[in-house]
Amino acid sequence: MLKIALIQQHASADRETNVQRGVLALEQAAARGARLAVFPELAFLRFFPQRRRDVQPAPPAESVPGPTTEVFCELARKHGIVIVLNLYEKDGDCTYDSSPVIDADGKLAGITRMIHIMEGPGFHETDFYDPGNLGAPVFQTSIGRLGVAICYDRHFPEYMRALGVKGADLVVVPQAGSVGEWPAGVFEAELQVAGFQNGYFAALANRVGAEESLTFAGESFVTDPFGRVIARAAAGEDCTLHAELDLSLLERCPARRHFMRDRRPGIYPL
Repeated sequence: MLKIALIQQHASADRETNVQRGVLALEQAAARGARLAVFPELAFLRFFPQRRRDVQPAPPAESVPGPTTEVFCELARKHGIVIVLNLYEKDGDCTYDSSPVIDADGKLAGITRMIHIMEGPGFHETDFYDPGNLGAPVFQTSIGRLGVAICYDRHFPEYMRALGVKGADLVVVPQAGSVGEWPAGVFEAELQVAGFQNGYFAALANRVGAEESLTFAGESFVTDPFGRVIARAAAGEDCTLHAELDLSLLERCPARRHFMRDRRPGIYPL
């Protein structure tokens, strides 16, 4: 069994306080035996894309490796835990919504950058993010093959299928989902289907709390490769969702026994 922790937290205006709360939550999760910890989208910052850039300038972006990854690389090494972060990354003249993946030895396994950039009320992401340029990577880690779908990317079946084709055992979703953003149950159903069709577990870690324009919902959850919700966090409150993944389900699930084998992508190229 693989024990994982989704750290569902609000973000104050003080980045350092947010980081300190994240460190404490991670250490508590590790003490309970978690081998993977996942943070929500922009976990240590207020969700600045709520407003246009001419109304609210972006906070400073950071490099990867950089100050945040240095802190969590040391924690990963100390506790032997895989960590998936999400932060505002700067690389040259470009800025990205990025998830560094840190392996349990404290080394950076790689980075996923959000591919699809949302523009809509409360989500003015095109003002701040360049489209990701690293594809849909799947990282070999100490807990298995790990993919990341950052927030908006989870809505694109082609992206979720790419992670399955590359052999992901678990896809984690750093999320900024607000109250009432979609009809009840749709977010869960979306990942239930993705995991069922592609043969992986999926774990969504959501923001929580009222901010300037949006109230983030929480309700982080985990699905298995049979399409079942196996763990769900509370709405509207800080908490850490712990779940145990039975990895033996992977080889027994319909996608790995049938669907992936029987694909005919030459008949329907995308």
